[in-house]
Amino acid sequence: MPVSSTIRDAMTRSSWIRRMFEEGARMIGDGQGPVYDFSLGNPTLEPPREFVRRLRDLVNSDEPGRHRYMANAGYADTRQAVADYLRQEFGVPLNANLILMTVGAGGGLNVALKALLDPGDEVIVPTPYFAEYGFYIGNHGGAMVNVPTRADFELDPAAVAAAVGPRTKAVLINSPNNPTGVVYSRETLMRLAAALRAAGEKRGAPIYLLSDEPYRKIVYDLERAPGALEVYEHAIMATSHSKDLGLPGERIGWLAVHPLAADAPQLMDALAFANRTLGFVNAPALMQRAVQGCLRASVDIEWYRRKRDRLCASLTRFGYSVVQPGGAFYLFPAAPGGDDIAFCQAMAQRRVLVVPGAGFGLPGYFRIAYCCDDQVIAGALPAFEAAIRDGRCSAFG
Repeated sequence: MPVSSTIRDAMTRSSWIRRMFEEGARMIGDGQGPVYDFSLGNPTLEPPREFVRRLRDLVNSDEPGRHRYMANAGYADTRQAVADYLRQEFGVPLNANLILMTVGAGGGLNVALKALLDPGDEVIVPTPYFAEYGFYIGNHGGAMVNVPTRADFELDPAAVAAAVGPRTKAVLINSPNNPTGVVYSRETLMRLAAALRAAGEKRGAPIYLLSDEPYRKIVYDLERAPGALEVYEHAIMATSHSKDLGLPGERIGWLAVHPLAADAPQLMDALAFANRTLGFVNAPALMQRAVQGCLRASVDIEWYRRKRDRLCASLTRFGYSVVQPGGAFYLFPAAPGGDDIAFCQAMAQRRVLVVPGAGFGLPGYFRIAYCCDDQVIAGALPAFEAAIRDGRCSAFG
């Protein structure tokens, strides 16, 4: 068989998210009625007007050279705009030389892991986690080490510290979190930073904190989500504008390295090299220019808040156990009966697509992505209620 054994094995473990999304595409064409799809974090909310206006101006511009190659790290003025924005947000003295424009957060994470990892190095990841993290780490010869979060899905710094070993190179966190929507508190991040600092000093080598923050602007109960850059000197922030500007198909994001990170100039050179040799070369030129003027813009957060509140209230009333998310656009309820795969299969029979927690490293739960239109929620709520009311859920466990 021409496909490598490594890829064949990975494909058998491939993302439940995509599997359910593809199942939805099949069901839509079967003529059996509407499908209520909560499988993929693919926002239906359109980008803000600021972005649309700026993109239109750029497309209509006659300025030459807009579509040529640039430095692998990206346009200097765009990187400086990002640095200025982050300096105001976090109070960290960043400059353009510490920013790398990337092909989305996924591209950025792969670039960072390529630059950091030697074969056999370990990356600690709290559970539950975004389904692709294990593949990203494996792409570059690393090993993922999972640690549990608390019952409310808050990060457990003590568990992370206990998992640090001689091959630990980095800790990868995601806040606001996918799949739980939990926003890690600043106090928790500070405790994590202290634990990593102590572990790094003990062994004479820093542990990097790789923080995946594409949902940072989508928060409901805070003015803004705390970030790793403001608490830890060996932090690398990865983000994209897929969620805050509603641009998942445009694949535009960036990495930011703390100015006090170990060997920061050498690390930036490595990131730019990895960006090129992984085949990204550089982030899309037009999108770099477009987002440069929209760094403080975002989609309508209230649009998401209303959906969160409606789903949390309804599911709780039906009898589901739900931790109310503080950010992002996901719910991660406990699966009735405890068997998340059986529950999701039963919901699919009702034409409601949700993703089993097994796909996020935590069986017994399921994820709802509520970045959808209101009629999808309205149509699905009777099925969620019936799954408990008619007693079918007793067969899931």
